[in-house]
Amino acid sequence: MDLDRLAALLTPEGAEALTAAADVATDDPLSAASALRARSIPPELAASALTQAVLRRKAEAKFGADARAMFFTRAGLEQATRAEVATRRAARLAASGARTVADLGCGVGADAIAFARAGLRVRAVDADPVTAAVAAANVTALGLADRVSVAAADARDVALDDVDAVFCDPARRTAAGRRVFDPNAYSPPWDFVVGLAGRVPRTVLKLAPGIDHDLVPPGAEAEWVSVRGEVVEAAFWCGPLAAVPRRATLLRDGEAHELTGSGQESAPVGPVRRYVYDPDGAVVRAHLVAEFAATVGGTLADPTIAYVYADAATATPYARCLEIIDTLPFSVKRLRSALHARGVGRITITKRGSAVDVERLRRDLRLTGDAELTVVLTRVAGAQTALLCVPA
Repeated sequence: MDLDRLAALLTPEGAEALTAAADVATDDPLSAASALRARSIPPELAASALTQAVLRRKAEAKFGADARAMFFTRAGLEQATRAEVATRRAARLAASGARTVADLGCGVGADAIAFARAGLRVRAVDADPVTAAVAAANVTALGLADRVSVAAADARDVALDDVDAVFCDPARRTAAGRRVFDPNAYSPPWDFVVGLAGRVPRTVLKLAPGIDHDLVPPGAEAEWVSVRGEVVEAAFWCGPLAAVPRRATLLRDGEAHELTGSGQESAPVGPVRRYVYDPDGAVVRAHLVAEFAATVGGTLADPTIAYVYADAATATPYARCLEIIDTLPFSVKRLRSALHARGVGRITITKRGSAVDVERLRRDLRLTGDAELTVVLTRVAGAQTALLCVPA
């Protein structure tokens, strides 16, 4: 995607090409291109329209029906906030009393769209001119141009004295698409990002889930968000937006579940018990395993491993629960023997605190039976252990 290709798609001819591409796009790009040529659509415009048709279909998982009217770059779609996450964030920001927000690093506009729909006025900027143009096209396509202004600009050059909130999503990839793990190499860099709360107290920072806890600004709330079991982001809520030290937010089946705490608690340690809970990644990332363990009367079998053990199976949105039917010191030979004795031919392998290559282990076990089990590889009191489990 470049500015000229986007401009062509925004013409009446481009709209016709997009409609035609949506009709013919298949897993066979050559046949789709041929179908568009048969409709006398110029080759370059046809190629751009087909690319958008493919990206729009992928985007429906993040944006729902809105995706059919939006425009995307491949990188922009990959990095965009899911609509359900952006909507919850926008509602929380609006509830704080904010009325105007600067969206620094707006990408294709996912958060700007959510802010506008929540009633805020949005000043959105992105350093990449193509990405900014795509965001502008998206807010227009969704009828929000009267609430959102979009510009291609360096976030560091944006005036903030006339907004009452800031949302910043720094770029965490190089121009070649490689992930950036050093916050000082973000764009804009970390010293600017973390300094925003000193300029505008209502500041929210969207960050990668693996962000170091030591980087949480003093007094800020650190939230980790998972969607259907996948941890998708961390967010630091600064100033008056901070409600608790740590929060794990789990979005699943249209519902939100929130676990909060200090992130400093330690769960009690004890033996392996009848059930093992595998906490959601957001709970683990937020360092709220101890808080979760308290909700199920659970303990850890190793203080460094996030599996929680309990005597009862308690319904919980924060973890998957398995019943342990056997516990054995780990070795491939011993595990193979135990599984063969039970006639197990299909296994799900999950692990924490184990360096075992799962695919190699699966091959080495040479299973042939009809039964199915889950094998949990972990440490118990420092010793490598295998747990044979069934769903609770």
